[in-house]
Amino acid sequence: MLRAQINTQVRVGLDQRFNILKPVGRFSAPARGWIKAIRGGLGMSAEQLGKRLGIRQPSVVALEQSEVKGAIQLSTLRRVAQAMDCTLVYALVPNQPLETIFRERARSVARRRLTAIEHSMLLENQAVSRRDSEARIDELVQKMNPRRIWDEQ
Repeated sequence: MLRAQINTQVRVGLDQRFNILKPVGRFSAPARGWIKAIRGGLGMSAEQLGKRLGIRQPSVVALEQSEVKGAIQLSTLRRVAQAMDCTLVYALVPNQPLETIFRERARSVARRRLTAIEHSMLLENQAVSRRDSEARIDELVQKMNPRRIWDEQ
């Protein structure tokens, strides 16, 4: 099996896994953070959580503030989750399917590469039709090394 086919299968498989996470807005943190919200929902004081973590109450408050600021470390958040009998779920969820992102990027790179060639052809009075240009882009995408499409800015 070709590497490109394997990469496509990996992207499609990941896209299927991501579908269950959408829409991601469902997972937006409460305004005061997950730690404080869950702690409150459990009826657990900051002091009680601190004892479970082996830290003092002011440190729990600092952790909660750190979470709200987006500065908390994942390892710390994982420890806090365990102390409240929770599981930390961490994911990067693409805004579009990975296959779409990949294909659009490959076409963009191919289009940039062909622009210079087509400009030269235009100067020589050999303009390329839009249909021919799109066909050449598709052809170039098929020949591209998938790992190289991210080399260019």
